Amino acid sequence: MAPITVGDSLPDGQLGWFDESDQLQQVSVHALAAGKKVILFGVPGAFTPTCSMQHVPGFITQAEQLKAKGVDEILLVSVNDPFVMKAWAKTYPENKHVKFLADGSGAYTKALGLELDLTEKGLGIRSRRFALLADNLKVTVANIEEGGQFTISGAEEILKAL
Repeated sequence: MAPITVGDSLPDGQLGWFDESDQLQQVSVHALAAGKKVILFGVPGAFTPTCSMQHVPGFITQAEQLKAKGVDEILLVSVNDPFVMKAWAKTYPENKHVKFLADGSGAYTKALGLELDLTEKGLGIRSRRFALLADNLKVTVANIEEGGQFTISGAEEILKAL
């Protein structure tokens, strides 16, 4: 399947998420994004170096600026189980706005056309690194990285596009 691109609609899908009451929920992407301006960004894996030290912190530290420019939701998705995503989220006590969503089986990542085969590195099928901006489910910015790069999918690039 071809990767999602500008002009496409975000597919719906169910992702795991621990809510504010620490209850595991299955949440629909469309329920989170319909009628809103959202950032959906994806990383190859929880606790991995670039994801943990650069990609995620950028969205956490820039969240207020992103919100000031009209972003309603900042959604992080990774091919990890919800318990791993919960543990990872707890490593960012300053986070108030980024939702850590689990795509345990990779089904949603596949629906986006953004799978990355990292089997040779012992990681299996994961997600390419990306950042999408969508307005009422319609993709307006699609910054999708090649390989293991981190050049166009950070919060700064989304800020520039707003």
